[in-house]
Amino acid sequence: MIWLVFALLSVVGLLFMGLPLRHRSSRTPVPADATDAVLMDQLDEVRRDLERGVISDTEATAAEQEIKRRILVQSRRSVLSDGKPATGGRLMVVLSAVFVPVFAFGYYSAMGSPEIPGVAFAERATERQEAAEIAELTDRLYVRLSSDPEGGPSEGWMLLGQTYSKMGRYADAADAYRVVAQRPKADSAVFSMLAEVLIYAEQGVVTPEADTAIDRAYELDPSNPGAAFFKAVSLEQKGDEARAHEMLVARLDDADRFFPWMESFVGEANRIGAKIGKAPISLADYAPKTSASGPTQEDIENAQDMSVEERQDFIRSMVERLATRLEDEPDDLDGWMRLGNAYSVLGDTAPAIAAFEHAEILLSEVPGDDPRRQAVQSALERLRP
Repeated sequence: MIWLVFALLSVVGLLFMGLPLRHRSSRTPVPADATDAVLMDQLDEVRRDLERGVISDTEATAAEQEIKRRILVQSRRSVLSDGKPATGGRLMVVLSAVFVPVFAFGYYSAMGSPEIPGVAFAERATERQEAAEIAELTDRLYVRLSSDPEGGPSEGWMLLGQTYSKMGRYADAADAYRVVAQRPKADSAVFSMLAEVLIYAEQGVVTPEADTAIDRAYELDPSNPGAAFFKAVSLEQKGDEARAHEMLVARLDDADRFFPWMESFVGEANRIGAKIGKAPISLADYAPKTSASGPTQEDIENAQDMSVEERQDFIRSMVERLATRLEDEPDDLDGWMRLGNAYSVLGDTAPAIAAFEHAEILLSEVPGDDPRRQAVQSALERLRP
């Protein structure tokens, strides 16, 4: 039924577009002849005025020349257009009238037909149901915490705040975090999370309340990445870009191994650094960082005076010490990566592969965007036959 309605509407539209074309034509001999007759009458009138002495010979000659020029121009126009319809504009209208409905029908039949099931909508049914269940559980948690005579446990309020934050309800998340922030045992993480949702709620603007929370978080724990990051954001908005950049880089330098937050720090430091002429930094300068013990400056200086054989033995002794230590600390991911690199430099392919394979197992517990995943994968592809 709906196709019949669409077809009728298309026919009506084509009629409205096509009917005017039937009456449209180019210039015909009739208006051209009529124009020529008027010009000839004007020429006769000039001659009569000359005979009566109304105009001089010079004026009559000039008028006759102008009228004859107009007759010549009109004659040329009549020859060019007589009997030849102006098909250019009409052709475009006809093509548009045919192409648009055909294209519309084809696109609608493929993408918008009522007979085609809403696949995308159906795929999101489970997601919508889960979102509704989370919202219901969140509301129940809020009621339970609010009705608790003792104010509700801090862990419950923190969970509520985190859930609200993931749902994009930053103002509600801030209310939940405020409850915990007012308690004596509130730590740096509480204040940094409060500052975060307050900033998000204001579209990235650090409000006075958020600034106070940032200062409190940094005061309680300067090593808290969240506190350092938002402190830098606050400093930049206050116009102190140099100090903000310095704070981000200093926190990166203090990290003893790779953390997921380091990527955000590098991006923010480069963004601020570009404004003040600082050279860009790279995540590769900080990740992966290793907690494995390496050669001291004294070891490096002593190695310069060794022969090739002595230097090789020195390197192997260091590798053996690292391998021995990893037997007692098998969960040291960076240590296994360093051991694999050391064996690879020495040309010991089999031990290098074994070390990287051990690191690959440990990588299953780190986030998917950890750059060490790509480093280990590339090493294994290079070493395996």
